[in-house]
Amino acid sequence: MPEPRVLILRAPGTNCDRETAFAFETAGARCEVLHVNRVLESPGVLDRFQILCIPGGFSYGDDVAAGRILANQMQHHLADAIARFKDDGKLILGICNGFQALLKSGVLLTSDGQRGPAATLTWNDSGRYEDRWVRLRADGSRCVFLQGIDRMYLPVAHAEGKFVPRDAAALAELDAAGQVALRYVPLDGATPADPSAALPFPDNPNGSPGNVAGVCDPTGRVLGLMPHPERHIDPTHHPRWTRADASPAGDGLALFANAVAYFTGAAVG
Repeated sequence: MPEPRVLILRAPGTNCDRETAFAFETAGARCEVLHVNRVLESPGVLDRFQILCIPGGFSYGDDVAAGRILANQMQHHLADAIARFKDDGKLILGICNGFQALLKSGVLLTSDGQRGPAATLTWNDSGRYEDRWVRLRADGSRCVFLQGIDRMYLPVAHAEGKFVPRDAAALAELDAAGQVALRYVPLDGATPADPSAALPFPDNPNGSPGNVAGVCDPTGRVLGLMPHPERHIDPTHHPRWTRADASPAGDGLALFANAVAYFTGAAVG
């Protein structure tokens, strides 16, 4: 497959769809941006694509809670189509608001009928919207999107980005299964002895326990993360690009390249 096809699913309030399409296209994919209503009218449209991405923004104005309304649409009207998409070995990515939607819809982490959802995303400890750059470490090797990636420097822009597990046992289970895919690390670049030990603000911009910035499903083919890889694709996206701190490519590009390489077999990097 020379060019995997990517569906960028947008809703009222989504505002990162074009940037996300640009990132995938730069990595070698073909993208189509569709409004959720078009997919609700014909869920079978998903069969035309190999990658589904729910980008960042404020779907439905974050009414009720961030990503909740879109998550309800996915859960109640698209569950069968998305389950078939996953079962076919395809990839799903949720960025920021997309992470919120994947998590709250049960697409990313399945709910335990007795104990409820494994985790949710809620208000930052600061109680406000945080727009800043963070340093990240890829944890484990399960996630398809993060193969060969060690560290990334990406921006966050969210008010409800705190990853809250059901309890300590639920977080430990995710950790043991290699599903904690990304963690915040110190802004000074230091390597913490214990990556899950609580970091202060702003190293951890939202107060997530275990410094969790992103999680994947058990297959490693579904990833949700709060930072925005599509906002660091070109070297000029780096806040210090004029001062020799930028790399030849933005740190986020490798994530999209990995998704494309999963289908094409092309080497990344």
